[in-house]
Amino acid sequence: MTIKLGCIADDFTGATDLANNLVRAGMRVVQAIGVPSAPTADVDAIVVALKSRTIPAAQAVDQSLAALRWLQAQGAQQIYFKYCSTFDSTPEGNIGPVTEALMDALKIDFTIATPAFPDNQRTVFKGYLFAGDVLLSESGMRDHPLTPMTDANLVRVLQAQTTARRKVGLIDYRVVARGADAIRERIAQLRAEGVGIAIVDALSNDDLLRLGPALAGMPLVTAGSGVAIGLPANFGLAPSSTAGALPPAPGFQAVVSGSCSLATNRQVRHFIDEAGRPALALDPLRIAEEGSDALAQQALAWAAPRLEDGPVLVYSTAQSDAVKSVQGRLGVDEAGALVERCIAAIARGLVGQLGVRQLVVAGGETSGACVQALGIAQMQIGAQIDPGVPWCHAPAQAAGGVGLRLALKSGNFGTDDFFSKAFAVQSGGA
Repeated sequence: MTIKLGCIADDFTGATDLANNLVRAGMRVVQAIGVPSAPTADVDAIVVALKSRTIPAAQAVDQSLAALRWLQAQGAQQIYFKYCSTFDSTPEGNIGPVTEALMDALKIDFTIATPAFPDNQRTVFKGYLFAGDVLLSESGMRDHPLTPMTDANLVRVLQAQTTARRKVGLIDYRVVARGADAIRERIAQLRAEGVGIAIVDALSNDDLLRLGPALAGMPLVTAGSGVAIGLPANFGLAPSSTAGALPPAPGFQAVVSGSCSLATNRQVRHFIDEAGRPALALDPLRIAEEGSDALAQQALAWAAPRLEDGPVLVYSTAQSDAVKSVQGRLGVDEAGALVERCIAAIARGLVGQLGVRQLVVAGGETSGACVQALGIAQMQIGAQIDPGVPWCHAPAQAAGGVGLRLALKSGNFGTDDFFSKAFAVQSGGA
């Protein structure tokens, strides 16, 4: 098998975000959960979803290199390292260390980096990342519990994560606006100056589409998911309605949410206050006192009689002050791990015990925990619900191998009515 594009994503929602854009642009895509142990189906692109965004940098590098080796064995013509559109990282990494490790393994001296995703209001201007109308450092990401982003200058952020032997430069909006030839000229200039990684400005999808042809033949691309809209055309592919067709998955509907982002907080409130749907809040302190399994069983007992009437929500989503209070009592890592384990157990019970076959999961870390708990190895990528969030289909061990529809939502993505909308937009016999 020879695949056109081999992708490595640093979390599970980011992987579906990338796969979504590739499907929209005409690629047939399978998402693998972790590095596969065998070849996969005949598709145009494979996205290997890792849970490596916030683990120690050395572990992230090892996992990413393992994914690279597997993708190379499948004949991948180009490698794409995908990270979040908010460039989630710390001064130690993991974006810089993984990028450098992939460059070394591929024996290349240059690549680009841009988290721009205008469809979700992530733009890069003069190297600064904006979330909507404000700098990233002035957005809700400044209070992220694991990777607070207090600097919006991506050249500076990435340079701090890379070794002294690699300089980080910039391809600014004026170059991008002039098209692929101008971008190639700027790349040649930067390489001559000893620059190894270039942040690329992008203010609109038009910028990303101009960037796409300039990346044809580049062995490694690093970016958020936005750049993906301009790559399939390099392989002679065009948008197709058949690329995202999914099998049906009739059954109950549910949402589990562990994200504490501003967007997910609004989505939880809308589901409860506007849609009028039942919701159960999880208290991390109770999870610590009574145990994840006990709280999960209580949540399942609450959900069981309500599923007949439509979707239900189980959530640990909270405002940043409440999150910090819990972290102060339990510790940052322990608080997050407790909630992840509990929600993963709830997701497994919803599917395995209660017959849920359409499940929305909010939060990158939460999605990773839930997918692993459900025993999902690969997912077929379907139609978009909101920018960056598609429906997926997979057989789940927790459901006895029966097909399950999943939507893995990054915390910051989706409109306020996302949870209700997700179930409304399904097609294909759901």
